[in-house]
Amino acid sequence: MFHYTINSTKTITEALDSVEKRLKENGFGVLWHLDIAQTLEKKGVEFKQPYHVLEVCNPIEAKTVLEQNPLVGYFLPCKIVIYESEGQTKVGLTKPTALIELVQDKELEQTAQKIEETLIKALEDAI
Repeated sequence: MFHYTINSTKTITEALDSVEKRLKENGFGVLWHLDIAQTLEKKGVEFKQPYHVLEVCNPIEAKTVLEQNPLVGYFLPCKIVIYESEGQTKVGLTKPTALIELVQDKELEQTAQKIEETLIKALEDAI
């Protein structure tokens, strides 16, 4: 499976705050926060589902993987989504291990695994 998703009893706002805090504690910063509903509304498109995309990065890890293989930049920074579905808050990410397979670089698989484990732990601690 290309993603990891967990359910949270928190509201969207609570989950966003908690996820950002846990990411920071684990060396990741939020570079960009996209509120899909708000953005689409500004474009004249109605979209009622709360859906947020966080682009997150650990600068040290980003430097390491980009120096080893610049193709990794095609899917950096990592994305975390927080959204509501059927009345439930969902928090998830695209697995770095699934993405790293796209560049077919065996040396980066361990790094991707380490990043994935760190991100999953941050999400689990946040909910």
